[in-house]
Amino acid sequence: MKYLLFFCLLLLQLQLTTTAQDLSRVRQTVQQLASPQLHGRGYAFKGDSLAAEFLIKQYAAIGLKPLSSGFFQPFTLPINILDNRLSLKVEGKPLKPGTDFIAHGATGAGQGEGKVYEINTLLLKDVDAAQNFLTTNLRNKVLVVRQRHFNDLLNLPELFQMQLQQIEAVVVLQPGPKLMGTVRGQQLPFPVLEVLEKSWPAKARKVEYTVDARLEPAYRSQNVIGYVPGSVKPDSFVVITAHYDHLGHQGKDLYFPGAHDNASGTALLLELAHWYAQPQNRPDYSIAFMAFAGEEAGLVGSKHYTENPLFPLGQIKFLLNLDLMSTGEEGLMVVNGSVYPRQFALLQQLNQRHQWLPQIKSRGKAANSDHYYFSEKGVPAFFFYTLGGTTTEYHHPNDKPETLPFTKLKEVFSLITAFVKAL
Repeated sequence: MKYLLFFCLLLLQLQLTTTAQDLSRVRQTVQQLASPQLHGRGYAFKGDSLAAEFLIKQYAAIGLKPLSSGFFQPFTLPINILDNRLSLKVEGKPLKPGTDFIAHGATGAGQGEGKVYEINTLLLKDVDAAQNFLTTNLRNKVLVVRQRHFNDLLNLPELFQMQLQQIEAVVVLQPGPKLMGTVRGQQLPFPVLEVLEKSWPAKARKVEYTVDARLEPAYRSQNVIGYVPGSVKPDSFVVITAHYDHLGHQGKDLYFPGAHDNASGTALLLELAHWYAQPQNRPDYSIAFMAFAGEEAGLVGSKHYTENPLFPLGQIKFLLNLDLMSTGEEGLMVVNGSVYPRQFALLQQLNQRHQWLPQIKSRGKAANSDHYYFSEKGVPAFFFYTLGGTTTEYHHPNDKPETLPFTKLKEVFSLITAFVKAL
């Protein structure tokens, strides 16, 4: 009887471990988050809000508790939305959105055609070239500039900016090999289209374009936050974060699925929530799960949280931010690893003992994900992202669920739970 009981308990533990790291469930979560129905979790067609609704259903099913009146923490942000038409023809030949060209995140709206005017970049350095530019008639012209000079162009003195008001549009030639989309909270006064150099004809003379864009100065979005109460110190928190938003649409037909960035991190956050919500895994400290919106627009959601916390930031023992979590065959990068050497050494010791990952690398302070504003306010925080594999589709329409290997997801899961326990 004693051995039968032991065997049953062992089977139960194995089942719980499998459930907590259910790869098929992870893939299903990523598939849903990256689906066309959620519109790339961006701001066109309210993709972020549709994704947030999906997440609160997951939180409720898991059994997380809200920290306020509900799981949502609303906030507003300025955002440039491209949700209708997007097209580009060069010499009468249509270019393919997402493959040959995309819109710049801060593009203005416009429709028309114009003659190609390749800018003489000497104007950025030479007084005579600059003077010639100021006297050039730019009406009905589409300005063509190399990517490396585009920001220089936008930063020219006011007299030049007034001259640029005449142009029809700007084409920014990108060296490639692929295009990377962005979202922005501002809008330029003219359409800006980014085109791969290899897709641009050598002697292009005429361009036709259509870009629909509108700047929403106070778009309403939301963070999604829940927690598992601690059994010993419920007023002290470990926080797990991931951003669930992505780039969304450029035109009706082109969207960025964002499977690796960051449906993968959001799915891992949910798996950790599943684990800690089970009574036998209830932690000593409370664990809050914070899914942030607005990361792609400049860490807006996490910044809003640090300015409007639902409990004092001083009660956070440690924060782990998960972003780009679908690979790992080359190990794990820890941003802020050198800022918190004692906790990084603990990670290294755990990994060396269990041999979960081939390496754990350390970086310093960086404002590149949602950990940043927390650590700026004194909250100890790491940002994890996996290394190796299919990360080349970053911010690209081909960042699709079927491309993700999840090579070391279970090992990263084990490392995180062991680290939280060791804290």
